[in-house]
Amino acid sequence: MIAVAAALLLAAGSLGVPAASAEDNWPQFRGLRAGVAEDSPTLPETWSQTENVVWKMPIPGHGWSSPIVWDDLVVVTSAVSDDPGPGPQLGLYDGHSSAAIPTAIHRWMVYGLDRDSGQVRWEQEVRASPPPIARHGKNTYASETPVTDGERIYVYFGGIGLYAFDMDGNPVWSKEMEPLEYRHGWGGGASPVVHDDRLYIVNDNDGQSFLAAYDKRTGEEVLHVDRDEGSNWATPFIWENNVRTEIVTAGSDKVRSYGLDGELLWELTGMTWITSPTPYAKHGLLYISSGFLADAVRPVYAIRPGAIGDITLGEGRDRNEYIAWSNPKLGTYSTTSLVYGDFLYTLLDRGFLICTDARTGREVYSRKRIARRATAFTASPWAYNGKIFVLSEEGETFVINAGPDYEVLGSNALDEMAMATPAIADGSLYIRTAGHLYRIQETP
Repeated sequence: MIAVAAALLLAAGSLGVPAASAEDNWPQFRGLRAGVAEDSPTLPETWSQTENVVWKMPIPGHGWSSPIVWDDLVVVTSAVSDDPGPGPQLGLYDGHSSAAIPTAIHRWMVYGLDRDSGQVRWEQEVRASPPPIARHGKNTYASETPVTDGERIYVYFGGIGLYAFDMDGNPVWSKEMEPLEYRHGWGGGASPVVHDDRLYIVNDNDGQSFLAAYDKRTGEEVLHVDRDEGSNWATPFIWENNVRTEIVTAGSDKVRSYGLDGELLWELTGMTWITSPTPYAKHGLLYISSGFLADAVRPVYAIRPGAIGDITLGEGRDRNEYIAWSNPKLGTYSTTSLVYGDFLYTLLDRGFLICTDARTGREVYSRKRIARRATAFTASPWAYNGKIFVLSEEGETFVINAGPDYEVLGSNALDEMAMATPAIADGSLYIRTAGHLYRIQETP
């Protein structure tokens, strides 16, 4: 394994940034504000492999999980093998078949890095074995993002297990899980979420899909709901609205929302046959989308709180009592959209950006090509300081003016494949590429 401690430090020691408050942490996939970070003068607009780089650390193995940040700890996962086979493939989805199941030993790893120096404080191997399942040519065996509540770190590897550690990396509990068959052998990707005393996962597969909740202190399963659903890759969303708290799960057959005790509250049909984007809420609305490239229907729905029963739209309808607005052609395949201010930004996988009024669905500007050299986008967009940021698979981030007037303000290249959605915390941007983790911050 690469010795992370031997990595190049591009800045010696800390920049003197105080420990983050709870509100400034980035504890899960896309953070607590669905990709939007609090404005800060130290958040960068320009960077390169050396400019505004606090540190750059090699991460062994393969993994498209996002980093998470809590105070002075950065956590990232990976699957490491001395004979890993071909790495993830660059470019648009083109019908890649799943890779053959490797016979080499893989080690599923969790790394805890020091925020100030980038050095590894601790590492834990949760399993060493040949992979039990295949994976898509663009997937990895460590694509699920961990989650933390500041007391423990919860790590989920689909087909491997669920693991809890304290903030010092000590194991708290673990649950081995049976491998399940994903569509075409593409592997998993949906991340866990935490709410109150429970940890939730959704595993939609081609065997028996399910929603499950675990006591976050002990790992005991306290809720299990079988789902009549095929393989999907959407992370569940805990929607705390002005009516109730519910668990929203996006699926291809149906979007379903459950109460905290597992009872079905409402459902909606009309998605594509593969669903990856994560639901999220802004302006009192829930945003759900899907957009498989080969499907003619690529919908977005904006849903009001309080829905009950089947809220599927009638033929020729684009709204009803609980659906504030919808658009049958606005969804994306891999990326999750972003609401920043009054606008919803849709990043299409082929490199176009669309801006819509988030409350009404009215188009503000239509498809704008970001750059012809950028062939594919898998990471979800993020925003701060009045800017939208989109990261291409080639590792180039384009900086776009937020608001109704489209303008590309600049770009920042790291010259390495990137598919993981970044994290933003303590006035810094954390970008994971195929081989490295960067901490980037505006410096004098």
